[in-house]
Amino acid sequence: MQDSASTVKDYAMLHFIVLIWGFTAILGLLISIPSVEIVFFRTLISTLALGLIFWWKKSKIRIPPKELGKILGTGFLISLHWILFFWAARVSTASVCLAGMATTSLWTAFIDPMINKSKVKWFEVFLGMMVISGLYVIFSFEGGYWLGLGMAVCSALIGALFTVINGRLTKRHSPYVLTFYEMMGACIFSLLFMPFYAAFFTETGLQLVPTAMDWLWLLILSIVCTVYAFSVSVELMRRLTAFAVNLTVNLEPVYGIILAVLVFGEKEKMTPGFYLGTMIILFSVCLYPVFNYFNRRRNAKKEKTLGI
Repeated sequence: MQDSASTVKDYAMLHFIVLIWGFTAILGLLISIPSVEIVFFRTLISTLALGLIFWWKKSKIRIPPKELGKILGTGFLISLHWILFFWAARVSTASVCLAGMATTSLWTAFIDPMINKSKVKWFEVFLGMMVISGLYVIFSFEGGYWLGLGMAVCSALIGALFTVINGRLTKRHSPYVLTFYEMMGACIFSLLFMPFYAAFFTETGLQLVPTAMDWLWLLILSIVCTVYAFSVSVELMRRLTAFAVNLTVNLEPVYGIILAVLVFGEKEKMTPGFYLGTMIILFSVCLYPVFNYFNRRRNAKKEKTLGI
């Protein structure tokens, strides 16, 4: 069992990773190529970078075919999650996109018990509903961005699903090996999706020639926000619950919105209602450790009474 110092260190690292992720929507707007192409290059660079690291260290990365299929499939989900995420930012703003991602905890509160066959915790559902109420406040004041908000909510649903799945996979595989194959799966999915995207969702065709500045942002997105941040988050999932991870990820809009205002200025400044909704989301994140503490304490008393 972890001591309190280790737990605090894990949560501090998780918040640092979420801060990095808060910058991804901004990078998505700084890069000139569309969302599908961004995800393709992001995952391709990440796969190649990790592959080079494994080659340099002569690491063994062989995985049984059955497990490999599961991991690559999870990579497909990650790719779709990112495509919708960057797309949402393009059709609305970085702030609206990040606010929609805050529904991740609500989806996790239902998906995690379904996959892991555990009981639904009432306080997780309650906090998830608080997030939804915050989202409702945001939507009521920023109704013009319904498409971007809807795409971000769908992205959050998929994000919750692959986070819960990763919580199981990380118990059996190295975080970096897991990230390598998931990025490979994500790259394959984005490549397979390109013809469909070009035929139905764009009139200008695919844009597969990034500018010099695009390459710089793509490298930061791939190496810092993906290889490093994603791998560390997978490692943290060994010790923290999927719900705790996803609820903390709800701070991504808070960090991201602050960064977006600093980078884009007036373009990202929203109405007071938007910030009220964001504060409700932040409050739900702060309440989680309190509810979780009392829940564990109650369970410990039950076990003591039953003599377990």
